[in-house]
Amino acid sequence: MDHYDSQQTNDYMQPEEDWDRDLLLDPAWEKQQRKTFTAWCNSHLRKAGTQIENIEEDFRDGLKLMLLLEVISGERLAKPERGKMRVHKISNVNKALDFIASKGVKLVSIGAEEIVDGNVKMTLGMIWTIILRFAIQDISVEETSAKEGLLLWCQRKTAPYKNVNIQNFHISWKDGLGFCALIHRHRPELIDYGKLRKDDPLTNLNTAFDVAEKYLDIPKMLDAEDIVGTARPDEKAIMTYVSSFYHAFSGAQKAETAANRICKVLAVNQENEQLMEDYEKLASDLLEWIRRTIPWLENRVPENTMHAMQQKLEDFRDYRRLHKPPKVQEKCQLEINFNTLQTKLRLSNRPAFMPSEGRMVSDINNAWGCLEQVEKGYEEWLLNEIRRLERLDHLAEKFRQKASIHEAWTDGKEAMLRQKDYETATLSEIKALLKKHEAFESDLAAHQDRVEQIAAIAQELNELDYYDSPSVNARCQKICDQWDNLGALTQKRREALERTEKLLETIDQLYLEYAKRAAPFNNWMEGAMEDLQDTFIVHTIEEIQVRQLVPRRDQALTEEHARQQHNERLRKQFGAQANVIGPWIQTKMEEIGRISIEMHGTLEDQLSHLRQYEKSIVNYKPKIDQLEGDHQLIQEALIFDNKHTNYTMEHIRVGWEQLLTTIARTINEVENQILTRDAKGISQEQMNEFRASFNHFDRKKTGMMDTDDFRACLISMGYNMGEAEFARIMSIVDPNRLGVVTFQAFIDFMSRETADTDTADQVMASFKILAGDKNYITMDELRRELPPDQAEYCIARMAPYTGPDSVPGALDYMSFSTALYGESDL
Repeated sequence: MDHYDSQQTNDYMQPEEDWDRDLLLDPAWEKQQRKTFTAWCNSHLRKAGTQIENIEEDFRDGLKLMLLLEVISGERLAKPERGKMRVHKISNVNKALDFIASKGVKLVSIGAEEIVDGNVKMTLGMIWTIILRFAIQDISVEETSAKEGLLLWCQRKTAPYKNVNIQNFHISWKDGLGFCALIHRHRPELIDYGKLRKDDPLTNLNTAFDVAEKYLDIPKMLDAEDIVGTARPDEKAIMTYVSSFYHAFSGAQKAETAANRICKVLAVNQENEQLMEDYEKLASDLLEWIRRTIPWLENRVPENTMHAMQQKLEDFRDYRRLHKPPKVQEKCQLEINFNTLQTKLRLSNRPAFMPSEGRMVSDINNAWGCLEQVEKGYEEWLLNEIRRLERLDHLAEKFRQKASIHEAWTDGKEAMLRQKDYETATLSEIKALLKKHEAFESDLAAHQDRVEQIAAIAQELNELDYYDSPSVNARCQKICDQWDNLGALTQKRREALERTEKLLETIDQLYLEYAKRAAPFNNWMEGAMEDLQDTFIVHTIEEIQVRQLVPRRDQALTEEHARQQHNERLRKQFGAQANVIGPWIQTKMEEIGRISIEMHGTLEDQLSHLRQYEKSIVNYKPKIDQLEGDHQLIQEALIFDNKHTNYTMEHIRVGWEQLLTTIARTINEVENQILTRDAKGISQEQMNEFRASFNHFDRKKTGMMDTDDFRACLISMGYNMGEAEFARIMSIVDPNRLGVVTFQAFIDFMSRETADTDTADQVMASFKILAGDKNYITMDELRRELPPDQAEYCIARMAPYTGPDSVPGALDYMSFSTALYGESDL
């Protein structure tokens, strides 16, 4: 290649800037240029994941020189030679020089051979030419360009600062105040300019260099000691370093705008993701609570005692009173959060949120329905069990009472029947014993019914699974065995008495004659007959005992009558309140429905009206609590019917929960409508038109259109569509496939083209600015340009960049941007 010395023809290369071979060889200047040009090259080469250490050595093979030009131009050069021979190196350097020449630069005294040979002067000259072309030539300030434009920019920016007078690119910068002023003008928080002193240039220079490197991503290209120790610092080094400030600050506004757009988009995305996480957690927690609660409610293992079952009933009341109400609120809040999230996603041009499998709102409603069904069954089972135990307790008490009476009656009877008093008795005594025995047999026959009743009660207790059936059965068996034994003993005693009577009658005939003659014997017999009167005393005592039981029975009847009167008062008290509260709840439900459908006033008016309703509803809660208290008294009194009202506590509870849920959901719907109206700039007149159209086709007046109603509405507005198009529209207005279209979804569909929302392409373009026009971005760049939480958010979610120009740690902001808008997977 021919070498020649001549002036560059480019306007940005002024005559006074021509290289002076002697000056360039000055060690101080050469040192400054080496450091500055090396740092400048590395500030660009790092984007490609490499750097240089020795400027004249590392460019000799032309590979890093070509890479440098590709980075700073954003263009691809010809494919480099990978060989190690001199000819390969010269070829690569020539490709680089040809590329520079193609950009309108006429190279002066620079040939490929000098670069390959490591000529310091030529290498520095070539780098300066590149700096001029790509870092300084395009600077334009108030109709001046290149060096003059850069100088004017410095003068304009430093004009307000005392002791700063920028007239050139050498001695004007020696005290360091010029660098500090440039930084302070754009980033005043980085330097306390008031504390700087003109007589302390080293501190000033080092402060500027350190701050620029740490906060502005401008590498340290100069040494403070070299500048202070040189009468006239190297102009090219100073100009190169200052140009970095120009590009950093002139691009700062553009980068700030891009960062602001990204921050705004990320903030929306982070908020939406937080809402999604909140929904998923709330849904998961609620479903887990339902999953844990249902088995408890499905447990139908009965308790043995009335006390234990009443404790179960009390636990169930605690569940109803303490544990379930917060879950009702959580379920309501879950639906509100879901609707709000879907509204915000639509307004920010994001795809609809699809919860995890099994956590859809419909899944939660189904699980809740199952819970309430099981809950109702559990309460019915509890009350039936209490009835059963009450019946069992009554039967058991009846069994014990009859058994005790029977056992008291049989006490001593076996011993009596086993007596052999007849062996020494006279005929008259035998006859008396026979009469007494006949009376006992009659009494025994009369007790047969009681024994049968005891056996029947024991059988019923067995059939009703009485917990103490074994002891009942044992006692019953003992009574039955004893009864059989009494029968056998009775028969045996009768036979013995009859044999003895017959024997004594024979003897009596023998002694008859003697008896007629024996007066003393007759007198004795009369005394014996008087003794036989004792038999009737027993019967008299029993009659007295019966008379004593009559007042006790009367007292029990009186107490039962009083209990029934008390129960009737409880029924009337509950019925009177329930007959007021039930219709009140129904009326409030209807009024809320009317407010949400009618178009009286603005959305804010509707919201205010609804909140007043919500306040009045919440203030009504003490009356619900009072009714719960009355219901508890009714259950404790074991009252299972009430002719004074058609409302059960279950009806009131369900109605109250629906009322709270409805008012909260309706308020949320109006809030979302306000969000949509404000985001899309819908006027109140347009909102009224939308409401009128919606109400007209909401034929069932439920506040929602079914698919047929919505299809008719679209047709009336001129939509001509087939099934596929209608299905597409339904996927927009009913993303969760519930089969209905809410007013919120309707107005969003009607105004879907009016919103000014960010797009994936805009976000991609903003990331490209922050990445310095690269197709990838690095973690350092994200952390430098974005707030810490948003930078880490991006780093955690961006996939590695795999393009041909990739470097270690490169991140793919393009796929990340499309994923933000649902156009790809994040």
